[in-house]
Amino acid sequence: MIRSFTTVVLVLLISAVSVNAQMKASNQVGIDEKLGRQIALDTILKDESGNDVTLRRLIDKPTILIFNYFRCPGICPVLISNLVQVVNKIDLEPGKDYRLVAVSFDPSDTPETAREKKANYLNQMRRPFSPDSWHFLTGSAENTRVVADSAGFNYRLQGNMYSHPGAIMLVTPKGILSRYLYGTSFVPADVEIAVKEAAGGKVLPSISRVLSFCYVSDPQGRGYVFSITRFVGAATVVLAGIFVVFLLKGKPKKSSN
Repeated sequence: MIRSFTTVVLVLLISAVSVNAQMKASNQVGIDEKLGRQIALDTILKDESGNDVTLRRLIDKPTILIFNYFRCPGICPVLISNLVQVVNKIDLEPGKDYRLVAVSFDPSDTPETAREKKANYLNQMRRPFSPDSWHFLTGSAENTRVVADSAGFNYRLQGNMYSHPGAIMLVTPKGILSRYLYGTSFVPADVEIAVKEAAGGKVLPSISRVLSFCYVSDPQGRGYVFSITRFVGAATVVLAGIFVVFLLKGKPKKSSN
């Protein structure tokens, strides 16, 4: 029985690795964490005024990095609106203690649209907030893809919409990825701690990655699409744990004679 159980676990592990490799090869939607690596700091993007800009020029302190697109009917507006609420609640001062940068990966988005979106979200601020503390950037398909790839953010065009994950990244003042926070809503204390850790150059793993990544966003805004890769990964971890417990309980007791 133990051998049969071992075989099942091994098959699942092999399947998970195989499926994951296939998904990566086909540009699977999701996030491939690149903790400790530097994002593409010198790729040319456009700011809200249409000027050429690089992340190297903008990131001079801990930065919350977001990837989105302005026509998104699903999680993009929810994520950014919730992030605005976080900014309203945390004690850290935008522009002084940290910055925010949103990069659109849709080449049809323009600096004019970025300027309008920025104004809409800044109007939701309930605290003093300098416009220079949050930039909404656009760019060519090639350049925005370079920046997204450097952060491990994988998206795919489906029809005229994009399928993409929901998350924010914390970047150190030197442009190093230090933390990923998954989902569309965030606990203010978690974000504040992550910003402080990024300020100190700390790189920490994402504890809740599996739970947050069993599903990815549906580009049509109808909720979520099941991801077999992440399900197999989570199931493998659970089965491995059960297997260890089974082995421990299955050990024969020593005779008292």
